[in-house]
This record gives sequence, C-alpha cells and structure tokens, in this order.
Amino acid sequence: MNLKILSRNANLYSTHALVQAAVKRKHNVQVIDPLNCDIIIEKQKPEIYYRGRKLDHVDAVIPRIGSSVTFYGTAVVRQFELMNVFTTLKSQALLQSRDKLRSLQMLSKAGLGLPKTVFTNYSKDVSEVISHVGGAPLIIKLLEGTQGLGVVLAETKTAAESVLEAFNGLQARVIVQEYIKEAKGADIRAFVVDGEVVGAMKRQGKEGEFRSNLHRGGTARLIRLSQAEEYAAVKATKALKMGVAGVDMLQSDRGPLILEVNSSPGLEGIENATGTDISKAIIRYIERSL
Repeated sequence: MNLKILSRNANLYSTHALVQAAVKRKHNVQVIDPLNCDIIIEKQKPEIYYRGRKLDHVDAVIPRIGSSVTFYGTAVVRQFELMNVFTTLKSQALLQSRDKLRSLQMLSKAGLGLPKTVFTNYSKDVSEVISHVGGAPLIIKLLEGTQGLGVVLAETKTAAESVLEAFNGLQARVIVQEYIKEAKGADIRAFVVDGEVVGAMKRQGKEGEFRSNLHRGGTARLIRLSQAEEYAAVKATKALKMGVAGVDMLQSDRGPLILEVNSSPGLEGIENATGTDISKAIIRYIERSL
C-alpha cells in the first residue's frame, strides 16, 4: 500500500513509530506536512499537490493534525476524502473532536457518563454557574486548551468567582465542570482502534497537581479496564465516528465519566506504559479497511 502520514514533524515519536510500523509490514510510506499541500478544486477532479508534485495513487492517509493547524489540516483530509482515499480520521470527526463543547453535547446525547458541565455566554451571574455544578471545588477549562493548558482547579467559591470573572472579562470561552474528588488526580486514557480498545493506561498527576497529563509531569501505568470503562470508551468513539482515538475518562462513584475524545492521541506514553505496539494496530486497521 501507498500510505501518507499527515504530520508537521517526521521526528515526533508518534509519527516515527507509525512510519516504522508501516515499513515493517512492507508498505510504502511518506510523511507530508499538511501545510505544504496545495488543494486543487475542480469539477469532479479534486487534486492535492505537495511541494509542487501531484499526490496520486494514495491508498490511505493517517492524519496527525495538531490543534494549531486544525482548519487547514481538516481541509487537506477532506480533499483526500473527495479523492476516495481511506483515512483513519474523517474530516468531520476531526472538527467535532476539536470542538470540546460540541463533543460533550454529542457524548451526552449518546448516553455516556460525563462530569456535570456548564457553558454560558459570559454570564455575569457566576455564582449561579458555580451552583449548577454543585459548588467548589470545580474545574474551569478554556475551550481551546490542550495538554492540560488552560485548565484551572478553583478550590473555593471565591476563587471560582474570580477566575470566571477574569475569563469573562477577557471574553475567553470556558466550560465549568464538577470536580470528581474520588478520582484523586488520576484519569484513564483508553486507546481505541476500529471499535476495539487496544491499550489503556492510568495517568496520575504529580504530587500537588490535579492534572494528570504526562506533559505536565504525570506518570502512567498499565491498567485493565472494567467492562463499563471499555464499553464507554468504544461507545464514545462511535458517537463521534472516529476510527482511531484516545478516550480520556475519570473513575467515579457513578461509573466512568468521559472527559475528552482525542483525535490525535500521542503514542509514546501509552506504548511505553502498556508495552503494546499501538502503531501496528493502526496499520492493521488500514489493511483490513482496504
């Protein structure tokens, strides 16, 4: 097969691992920067040129689109779809995953457990917003935040009011979520490929840190999911129509609560924590789909 990996950096662990997995399975593979793709729109003749050369005879693409290039990256993925090229992540699913509010609304409709969440149009009655999630402590998240950035734990009502008023004053879009105390600063990342959990890890924030992101000094270990957790992870990816995704969830007294479904989840942390070749699973998914 002729595979293209849409990534801005061929040296990233995830990109390199996917290249190695494809080569081991005797496929031709090339890493292309989506920002260097030119999209040619013509009646019934969609084309893509990469650094002056036409991309043709492409069997499948693996999008690794960073949040900062979502708009153009999505356009490139959509163009490949118009060229009848298989993609592990559909353009519409990519857009949905980057819209945290829309994703939560879709997951809610699918009947999945979620932390109670409030979104308002810069409401001046911040006290009411706080009461809707059961009071402090609570979590405040920027809608555009990634890797734990733009996430604040407000431990008191006064702190929550101050942070919300500050964000409102800056006209920064945020969501407010209940704080799940029993999670104890840990969450689960389940990696789903083609409707099956192929690896799962439990991430624990460093001492004094409520965010469990590995980029922020958290640690990870292999975990065996409960039946409810595995069901929730698979159902979440199906709700957002994603073939490959990382599903982040909290363990709570009322069952698994979905935090986010990541469309370009990193491979390094979960492959190291689980010892599972996730990259190989993604390549095999493509093979089954063609």
